[in-house]
Amino acid sequence: MGRVGPVAAGESSGSVVRRILLGSQLRRLRDSRGITREAAGYSIRASESKISRMELGRVSFKARDVEDLLTLYGVTDEAERDSLLGLAREANVAGWWHSYGDVLPGWFQTYIGLEGAASLIRIYEVQFVHGLLQTEDYAHAVVSRGMRGAPAAEIDRRVALRLERQKALVSERAPRFHAVLDEAALRRPYGGREVMRTQLRHLIEMSERPNITLQVMPFSFGGHAGESGSFTMLRFPESDLSDIVYLEQLTSALYVDKGEEVAQYEKAMVRLHDESPGPEESRDLLRGLLQLS
Repeated sequence: MGRVGPVAAGESSGSVVRRILLGSQLRRLRDSRGITREAAGYSIRASESKISRMELGRVSFKARDVEDLLTLYGVTDEAERDSLLGLAREANVAGWWHSYGDVLPGWFQTYIGLEGAASLIRIYEVQFVHGLLQTEDYAHAVVSRGMRGAPAAEIDRRVALRLERQKALVSERAPRFHAVLDEAALRRPYGGREVMRTQLRHLIEMSERPNITLQVMPFSFGGHAGESGSFTMLRFPESDLSDIVYLEQLTSALYVDKGEEVAQYEKAMVRLHDESPGPEESRDLLRGLLQLS
């Protein structure tokens, strides 16, 4: 696969966000006119469910469909029409990760686009070190265990995809990344003693980057705000796009964007930040685990 420069990567990642933005604006326009999804679908020779998927940003947009919907919704101002049609064109730009489509589930492609477009990524992880912080050998051990019996070539492709995602953290336009790792994720061995030692050293090194804050939730704290399990919160530079909570499951994922639900995860994340030892003390915990390994 060819290398993707930071500008191209940013544009392709942003296409997912633009799709969501365009969908939300089309929904707002439809609601303001009191038009049903069924009627909107009829106007573009599509179903009500197609309109729903468009408004949720889950499908690509045809220029003709957007033009017809704007006409139906009474948008006659040329500047506004051109702006929204431009958004539709940008929303259809293929992301760099599409070349990994042979090993990448469709539901995860959306997440990669959102992750690449985020200005702030906050995570709590309990099972293993988060993918953005994994070394190559550790990632290989995690993927191999999760895909027992898979061809070696497929495992290598999935690891390569994970390493490609990590480039965003060290790019010129790197997002802020705030990770809380449960001590369980650090004590559960993957790949053997030396793999784990290298992984711990990598975490210490990455935690010293200016855009990365790493905290460890120790066993000694007892019960804490992460009782519901791992989750990710994404924030975007676009002011009219709300935070999104990402919950990964075995065969799919859940994206939470309802304000009251996001607020509950926000409270849990803030408590995890407040209750975990600070970055320097967490580095000391990592050094202690390194000495024990």
